[in-house]
Amino acid sequence: MIRDAGDRLEVSGAMTLATARRLAQAGIGMLGREQVVFDLAQVHEVDSSSLTVVFAWARAARARGKRMVISNPPRNLLSLAELYGVTELLPLG
Repeated sequence: MIRDAGDRLEVSGAMTLATARRLAQAGIGMLGREQVVFDLAQVHEVDSSSLTVVFAWARAARARGKRMVISNPPRNLLSLAELYGVTELLPLG
C-alpha cells in the first residue's frame, strides 16, 4: 500500500513478488511532484522483487524529469542490493 503523506509517499506492508506489480504501478502513478520521496519505514517484508519495484519507480521518475529518493530502506532491502551488486544504483536520500 502507498499513502500520500504530503511531503512523502509512505509504503507499508510487504514488498514481495505478490505485491510487486501493484506497488510499481501505484508508485509510478504518484510521481507528480518534482521530487518524490518513497518512505519505506513501514515495509515489513521484502524479497528480490522489491528491488525491481524501486528501480521501476526510479526509471519512471527519470523519464518524467523527476527526482526520486528512497528513505528508511529496510535492512533486508539493502542486504539484497549488496548481494546483487546494485547498492550504488539505489536512489537513497
